[in-house]
Amino acid sequence: QVQLVESGGGLVQTGGSLRLSCTASGSINSINAMGWYRQAPGKQRELVAAITSAGSINYEDSVKGRFTISRDNAKKMVYLQMNNLKPDDTAVYYCHADLVHAWGLALDAWGQGTLVTVSS
Repeated sequence: QVQLVESGGGLVQTGGSLRLSCTASGSINSINAMGWYRQAPGKQRELVAAITSAGSINYEDSVKGRFTISRDNAKKMVYLQMNNLKPDDTAVYYCHADLVHAWGLALDAWGQGTLVTVSS
């Protein structure tokens, strides 16, 4: 079984910062890309940022220059540093991992989500 557990969400004022963390655990052979998605009320889930095992990074346009994704391959963790937060960043943030199970199966794993609320 594979599990992703997020932490670090909360309530912050406009212009504030938060740092999200996600830890992968379980029967994992290897992890390819890890990333963060978000879903605001009434909207579809969207990619916020992703990072491959080699360190290639992709950001959604609206977060470029404000958010920074990083990962620790040894600890199977991914982070999202969010600065200069705006009310439009309010959403449930989900950790995602594209990984290979110990049995050799490719899996898309998701965390349970952590709520980020930015007040104006």
